[in-house]
Amino acid sequence: MLTSEHEVIVRLFHERPVLAAELLTETLKIPLPDYDHAAVESGDLTEVTPTELRADSVIVFRKKQSDADPEPVLAVVMEVQRGRDNGKRWSWPMYLISLRTRMRCPAILLVVCPDAAIAHWSRHPIELGHPGLTLTPLVAGPTEVPMILDPCDAAEDPELAVLSVITHANTPQGPDILNALLKAVHDLDPYKGGRYADMVRAALPREIWEHLEKLMKTETYEYLSEWARNNIAEGKAEGKAESILQVLSARDLEVPDDVRAEIGACTDIDQLDAWIRAAVAVESARDLLDI
Repeated sequence: MLTSEHEVIVRLFHERPVLAAELLTETLKIPLPDYDHAAVESGDLTEVTPTELRADSVIVFRKKQSDADPEPVLAVVMEVQRGRDNGKRWSWPMYLISLRTRMRCPAILLVVCPDAAIAHWSRHPIELGHPGLTLTPLVAGPTEVPMILDPCDAAEDPELAVLSVITHANTPQGPDILNALLKAVHDLDPYKGGRYADMVRAALPREIWEHLEKLMKTETYEYLSEWARNNIAEGKAEGKAESILQVLSARDLEVPDDVRAEIGACTDIDQLDAWIRAAVAVESARDLLDI
């Protein structure tokens, strides 16, 4: 079952595909080939098998060539894992085989797990049966995702800062990590800053967000006063509407102009919150208007 946390993490990699490279090289110490740019590609991996296979995200790194189109040099299957699912032991190898066949380049599996126990489960090697063939997933869990406590660091890499908040929100450092992100997004343009703040709110369970918010209002933590009250604590209708559209876009759902206009014109926070929750599961964007 897809959740807001799941969709937000996937969206982070869509916002900035090189986030996958940062996690692989800086935290997992996996060397990457030289590349010129990274881009999100279709997560549909059904080309070589009749069974429907769809990864959370596929990121392809390409190298420019003087006499031809940019060549794929590495493909990454990015999966968000929030619970134990033994079916992944069978589908993950197929993801890699299908992607490697399609892109004609090496393919690796990156699993992002905010929960430490699920990260431990995800690291277990997958024996494929053929002698010497074992898949060991590369996992970015709480021990790999850094705690970003400096607002300057958060400003340099807001996507990683959002992932840091989601991963470490329930730790003693959680309020400091959130405070660093909010200070960083305060200096961004209102549209972008509000979007990242809303992504965090959508990803965190209500009780955790309210706990962090309460701590940040004490003398120990600096709260963002007027900006935070307007854009974070009370929520901003425009930011919520954009979050809905971002989730629909991440799911490759077409949004008709009239549906987009109605979402954008809505100022009812409760209605927008209902649409945010429903956006991760509806079959079409128009179905939202029936909620």
